[in-house]
Amino acid sequence: MDEMFDRLQTLVDRYDELNELISDPEIIADTRRFMELSKEEADLRETVEAYRKYQKVTSQIDEDNEMLREKLDDDMSSMVKDELKDLETQKEKLEDQIRILLLPKDPNDDKNIVMEIHGAAGGDEASLFAADLFDMYSRYAEKQGWKVEVVDKNETEVGGFKEIVMLISGDKVYSKLKYESGAHRVQRVPVTESAGRLHTSTATVGVMPEAEDVDIDIDPKDIRTDVYRSSGAGGQHINKTSSAVRMTHLPTGIVVAMQDERSQQQNRAKAMKILRARVYNYYHEQEESAYDEKRKSAVGTGDRSERIRTYNYPQNRVTDHRIGLTLNKLDKIMNGDLDDIIDALILYDQTQKMEQLNG
Repeated sequence: MDEMFDRLQTLVDRYDELNELISDPEIIADTRRFMELSKEEADLRETVEAYRKYQKVTSQIDEDNEMLREKLDDDMSSMVKDELKDLETQKEKLEDQIRILLLPKDPNDDKNIVMEIHGAAGGDEASLFAADLFDMYSRYAEKQGWKVEVVDKNETEVGGFKEIVMLISGDKVYSKLKYESGAHRVQRVPVTESAGRLHTSTATVGVMPEAEDVDIDIDPKDIRTDVYRSSGAGGQHINKTSSAVRMTHLPTGIVVAMQDERSQQQNRAKAMKILRARVYNYYHEQEESAYDEKRKSAVGTGDRSERIRTYNYPQNRVTDHRIGLTLNKLDKIMNGDLDDIIDALILYDQTQKMEQLNG
């Protein structure tokens, strides 16, 4: 505990220093430096506030214990004891909160994400389920106040998606959606099924943190860019110019094709955004898998082939297999009410990390 308090005091000292620095006119004039220091101050704020509250509570506990050592009448003594009981509960909760706040932070938690949803096993029904997952995440994002931008999609004749790629931007998007990578299984009677038989289909979800230039330095010499004419909807004029773009990252073999926009320049910009995220994620996953060899987290954020969740429509049930959580409210979850699942995954992950630290 002493080590924890030493660390907390160091954070408080740094927090106070940061507040002085971001009030300095010279630093305010240097936009980049000001932004860096403001972000660091914001990252420390919750921990420092929790620690200061903890200090107030422990100080009050000491005062109440001092009072009990004096001769108090019964009513006063009873009142102080009740207050002490409440303060001790607060102290325990704050200690737990501070421990969680001091856990090593995922550097990607604050980032926006690129999410890819693919219809997998199950043909048309898998593509329809991919569209349902897209709706579910879009509604969840709306409830969080996030912005969703579709950057690429491949639709099927029945109104589903073979693949849909979207950028979700807002406050701490990756921290909430990073556990969604994996295979999602659906059990239901498809609309195309005349005999009313239950089918099982899957769609895969990939979640990648959006990577900035500062996160990953991609050498332009490592990218091969091919341009070609767009196909599909868009009328005559879309096929007259080579506006579609295919980018290949030679060291990893990752390929991104983009023909969603009318101009080659727009397609290049979107393709680069997706390529950067995929390449960053590729190297990030390699580091993760090397780390996981030593310490395996049950709610890993990588492998898309891992079956993570089942959506059972006849029983209105959703089960997350990684943490053994079953909720009988599939209708609400498909409407974007994902908080119960996501909060449980975050709590489980935090508990695992605390056990590893203590172990």
